Order: sequence, then C-alpha cells, then structure tokens
Amino acid sequence: MIKVLVADNHPIIQKGIEAVLGEHKDVKIVGNVSSTSELFEFLSKKQADIVLMEMDIPEVNGITALRKIKQEYPNTKTLMFSSQPEDVYALSTIKAGAYGYLSKDADTDLLYEAISKVSNNGMFITNELAQRLAFDESTNKPRRFFRKLSTREIEVLKLLAAGKRNKFVAQELGLNEKTVSTYKARLMRKLNVDNLVDLLQQAKALELY
Repeated sequence: MIKVLVADNHPIIQKGIEAVLGEHKDVKIVGNVSSTSELFEFLSKKQADIVLMEMDIPEVNGITALRKIKQEYPNTKTLMFSSQPEDVYALSTIKAGAYGYLSKDADTDLLYEAISKVSNNGMFITNELAQRLAFDESTNKPRRFFRKLSTREIEVLKLLAAGKRNKFVAQELGLNEKTVSTYKARLMRKLNVDNLVDLLQQAKALELY
C-alpha cells in the first residue's frame, strides 16, 4: 500500500486527488494538509511514503519545504504538483530532491502513473518536459535547464553571485539601482524564491552562471 500525504491549500484540488487515487486499491491517502506547518506536524506523528506537494503551499517556499523533508524524513519521497510553468520550475525541484514534477494541467491518468513510479524509486517527468529539459532518462539526471532568463537577467545574476551589491551592479551594467532591484525581484519570481541566498542557490543548482 502506497501511503500518500496531499499538501495543497485548495479543498477542491484535495477532493479531486482523492477521487482520482481512490480508484486504485494500492494507494491510500493518509492525510490532507494545507500549509507547511501542518505538513511537518503530520510527518512528525505519522508516516507517508510520498508527499504530493503544491509548489506554492502557504507559509514556506515549496523548495525550502522540499529540502526540509529530504533532510528530516529521508524515507519520504516528494512529488511536486503545481500550476506553475514546468519548464521554469521542474528542474529546480528535482535538483532540490523531488522525485518528479506534475503539472495540474496534466491528464488525470498521469497522477497515478507518477505516484506508482515514484513509489518504485523512479523519477517521474513528462515526455514533453523531458524533451525541453534534455533529461537523461538513463541516469535520471537533468543535463541542462531550458533557460527562460534574458541576457540582462543573466548578467545581473552573475554579478550578484560574485557578491556584488546593487550599486556596483548598476555601475557595471550602466543601470540605476532601482532597475537592478527590479531585475533582482524578477529573478526571484522566476526562480520561485523570496530571498537572495535562495536565489543564488537556485541559480547555481540550475547552472545559470
């Protein structure tokens, strides 16, 4: 029996997942949580084989929560489930330790397929996304990121990664500090982080600089 914990703050999504997975006798939904505090409270008391987690779950960034699950509950696998663009976020979640990424736009049959594959220590990724990410299925490792950042964003990112402050970045690129701050905010949004440390960690994991 595959024990699945659903971490999503939308009741209609929770019910939909229950309906889809309820058709399969080898899967049991052991709980529904709506925030990261509820998620870790559950895991501290009960076991789940797989956490099906929404990328934008409230309270803590999904990537941060994913890393914590991997560190504190190494026997629990995480499958990310989101409406966020696959080609922007999928690889970052896999790099952070997820066993796969499933879009909420995907066919319902893929949900059970993903759960089954992850349960058997496999990595789930759609064929379409595999092509965009140049995913090497023989090694279950992503080769490269399908880059969505502009040339200017990459330039700003490289200087930030080198430890340069906004003022220096602005002078180096012929911009004003406000524009640099705008680029930084845009980078954080695209990489789904909310602070500079996580931004640089994500960028390094994605091999963007």
